[in-house]
Amino acid sequence: MEIQNTGPDMLMDVDPEQPVASTSSAAEVTVSPARNASAARGTSLPLVLGTPKYKVGYVYSAKMMMHSCSRGHHEEQPERISRIFNILMEQDCLSKMKRLPIRPVLPEEALLVHSRALWEKVLAIHSMTAQDIADSASYYDELSLYVHPSTPYAAQLSAGGVIEAALAVARGEVQKSFAIVRPPGHHAEPDEHMGFCFFNNVSIATKVVQLRSPLKKIMILDWDVHHGNGTQRAFYDDPSVLYVSLHRYDGGDFYPNGPFGSMVSCGQGPGLGYSVNIPWPQHGMGDADYILAFQKIVMPIAVEFAPELVIISAGFDAAEGDTLGECHVTPTGYAHMTYMLSSLAGGKLVVALEGGYSLDAISVSALAVAKILLGEAPPSLEPMIASDAATETIWHVAMEQSKYWKNVDPKSCDPLEEMEPAAFTIPELLKAHRQEYLFQEHGMVTVPLVSQALTDRFSTQVACTADILTNNTLIVFVHEFGNLLVELDSVMECNVQQEHSYLIDCSKQIITWAKTSGYGLLDVNVHLNPDVKSKLRNPEDPREDIMTYLWDNYIQLADARRVVLIGHGPGCEALMTLMRKRGASVIRSVQAVVQVVGNHHVPVTPADGNGLRQWYYQNSLVVVPSGHNIFHDQKIKMKHGSVVRTDETKAIKLIIKAMPYIKEFITGRLASANGVNDTAETA
Repeated sequence: MEIQNTGPDMLMDVDPEQPVASTSSAAEVTVSPARNASAARGTSLPLVLGTPKYKVGYVYSAKMMMHSCSRGHHEEQPERISRIFNILMEQDCLSKMKRLPIRPVLPEEALLVHSRALWEKVLAIHSMTAQDIADSASYYDELSLYVHPSTPYAAQLSAGGVIEAALAVARGEVQKSFAIVRPPGHHAEPDEHMGFCFFNNVSIATKVVQLRSPLKKIMILDWDVHHGNGTQRAFYDDPSVLYVSLHRYDGGDFYPNGPFGSMVSCGQGPGLGYSVNIPWPQHGMGDADYILAFQKIVMPIAVEFAPELVIISAGFDAAEGDTLGECHVTPTGYAHMTYMLSSLAGGKLVVALEGGYSLDAISVSALAVAKILLGEAPPSLEPMIASDAATETIWHVAMEQSKYWKNVDPKSCDPLEEMEPAAFTIPELLKAHRQEYLFQEHGMVTVPLVSQALTDRFSTQVACTADILTNNTLIVFVHEFGNLLVELDSVMECNVQQEHSYLIDCSKQIITWAKTSGYGLLDVNVHLNPDVKSKLRNPEDPREDIMTYLWDNYIQLADARRVVLIGHGPGCEALMTLMRKRGASVIRSVQAVVQVVGNHHVPVTPADGNGLRQWYYQNSLVVVPSGHNIFHDQKIKMKHGSVVRTDETKAIKLIIKAMPYIKEFITGRLASANGVNDTAETA
């Protein structure tokens, strides 16, 4: 086989920094170059028998440092791998690991993921002169790359190194391995190199392991601060590979940009659900955020998937001190994440270096991971609480991934669960706002409720003017909350754009009109909590209870002999039930019934006892949109008095548009009650 190399003509490469571990025992036999080439053609490698002397292996070659930027300093600098190698040696980690041979990736291996055009484009870099490199700088800058004549060989070694690290685990030579390689790979797509990456090291290694070992179900956990677009794309329709990425997303504005790394980018075809993105909405994420994501999303899905091998795309650019990632994951945080992943796949774990651009941060973080690979327990974590941004993101991811994974429970990720002591629900805020508004603007006060059950459900939701007991005319307005018109920052994140969001309260017009007309007003908000029926002894709808209570204890005891009932939306049913329960007294006191139904069903008319149905027909006004189904059933329409149709479909606007008709109808009925008019004018 002819191997295209841009460096020394060899398949196996050993560095002088540390001798390769002895291969005298059966458990330590390494694969010869010829055997590797044969296996690449499709021959499966047998698992090594016996107990391996080393449980952990590593790959490294200083030759990968030849890839360097001729224009000066660059974030992806050669010393990234040498600093890791040196700190592992200084901390006596390498002596406990088996030095695995490293070699360039074979063309047929790279082509399992990449197109031949990309393979040839990368190899052609070897022939570029200094002038060629200078002339093409703007082209490579667009791809977030730099090139050097040694780039192809370094990229081949990097990919080949991850392959050897993964195969060593897959065939049982070691249980865990650490590939200290560069350039990184997770941005490299099947047809394009980009983002400091030329070949997608982890994707190629995954394909080779599936082809050349019995292991088929593989999980790739990518904790690099950037989304691994290339890796996700390589397996987007493949259910045999679970790709999970925790990355900074910033609404799609953080590299590699665009929606592919969003939480709804979950795979396609048979791979739907096997891409899991946890997209952080901002910088500054730390240990608490990552650990919570592991507990709520990563590990539940991983346990359900049950991988046979786990590969970590270990970028350390989310580490504390990395100015490119601007996040705060500590070495202890990386240690705990590694420790959790070590519990999967029978402990078979491969760590492959990706990004990380602070030499200090990348070295201490890699050391923390290496210690876990060697069997140490992670250091204790300080008490910590995940950020609001993280808990909100994790909840949204849980909502999305629960479509595909039974182990993901959105309820357990609800941000309110942890923040409940300091949280206020929207109904609570609206109650407080309405109570303050009615008091400050109209001098209205809250009506006390004697029943504990009604107090629990309607406290602060019933208000009246000070003259409720003395005014001859009383308007009773029964409704729910106003509509919330909310503008979001983006459909991906659901953050509320507060300055462009509003509470639309239709009651303002009713209240203003009643006050300026000199009428008394009883304002009843019949909003219910979802669990209301389980907490009330009375099995009937508590909206009916509140209306009969107010009728018996306030309206009937007042001096008002001219009462007007106005219902809006769900409040209409409460009024109709009141009429059915208190029919005789309603006939004596009520002069008009107005129902702004909107798109709800028109409530059933009262029964005909004591002439209630006829009375209702003569004194009622119903407002509905033009397309309402009441116009398709003449029997229903004929049971109601005046029916006003408008071309407005939104209930909140319907009452505003119908106000002239409502005021005219009520004025006519009140005048009729005084003997001024015998019949009410209807719209």
